[in-house]
This record gives sequence, structure tokens and C-alpha cells, in this order.
Amino acid sequence: MADFPYYGTYARFDTLEKKDGAILMNADSIVGDRYEIEIARENGTRRAWLKNRFGARVGFFDEATTHELSLCEAKGWTLVGILSFAAFSEMPEPGVYWGQASIIAYDELHADVVEPFIERVRALIGQGVRPQVSLGPGALEQLQAAPDSWMPTERVDLPAREKGTVILKSRQKVSEKLIEQGRQKNIGCYIVSWLFLLGVVALLVFGLKSCGLF
Repeated sequence: MADFPYYGTYARFDTLEKKDGAILMNADSIVGDRYEIEIARENGTRRAWLKNRFGARVGFFDEATTHELSLCEAKGWTLVGILSFAAFSEMPEPGVYWGQASIIAYDELHADVVEPFIERVRALIGQGVRPQVSLGPGALEQLQAAPDSWMPTERVDLPAREKGTVILKSRQKVSEKLIEQGRQKNIGCYIVSWLFLLGVVALLVFGLKSCGLF
């Protein structure tokens, strides 16, 4: 099988200011969610932005990543971002919120092969697993042969954590899953999930009381 146009990587993004971390940390910016990549020219500088599904800019990529994405966009490829994790670093002062996203770009002619792969990548990242998305010719051939099931076995480690840096979210939280169920109007699952959580809290309170700690 012939190779097809494809680009995949994990790339860091940064927020403009510390206050912009509120967008990254709220329930509209979920790990494993699909994000738009917008390339914009502002004040003579071209930047690639990661935007959540509600249209909010979460952060921007560096010059090198922006260049690669601009080349993909110039070819008419589809650009997809998937939030992998969000972090906060104390330096440079006064601190910065940042993160990494999995980036996949491809020719729309191969959407029937790549889109199911993107969904599988999203599901794993939502669970805190980082599958390899930089695919060589051999991997692309395997993907073409089994577009509905193939996944790479390689995993990508989190970047080395420097002093003063903490990873704030690297998988979907239970609260985010509940919010998603509500957004999808899956009322039955939404109510059952809340009842389950309330039951867990009740058991925890009962246990603390029994131990004389509450």
C-alpha cells in the first residue's frame, strides 16, 4: 500500500498570561477532547492556536510547531489537536500555565482511515495514556490495512518535570465526564453517576464518623 500524507506529533503550547490558565483549567477544556487549530497572523507574527470546541483559545504553539502546521494548512490538510495534559510552572515569574497537545494533520482524502484512528487516540489520552502519533511508513501501512482497529503499541512519556512545575490534569476527571453526560443530555447516566458519587461521599462520611474523625 502507498503511504499517504500525514503528520503527527506531541507539542507544547503556552498561555499568553497567567490569568488565561482559567480557560485551560475549566470544564470546557477537557483532556482527550478534540480541539481546533487556528493559524492567525497578529502584529506581524504568525501563531498556531489551540481552540476548544467552544471557540476559546486555550494556548499557542511555538514558532517551530507553527511553521510545521502552516505547511500542513497550505497543503489543505485537516488539522486536529487533542489536549494531552495541562501544567503550571512557577518560572518564569509570575508563573505560566501550559500543556501539551497531540497534533494530527492529514489529507481529507484519507479521512476514512485517519478519523477512526483519531477517535481511538482521543479515548486513550482521556484515560491518561499517550499513544505514539508520529507514524512512519510501516505504521501507516498497518493503519491502512486495519483502519478500524490498529493502534501503535509505543507510548510517549510525559516530559521531564522541572522544579516548580506541577501537572494539573492528565486524564479526564469524573466531574468532567459527568458534565459531558449532561451536555449530551444523557440524563439517565447523568443521574445514576451523581447518585453513585453521592453514595461514595456518604460512605466516606460514615467511615470517618465511625472512626471518630468527623
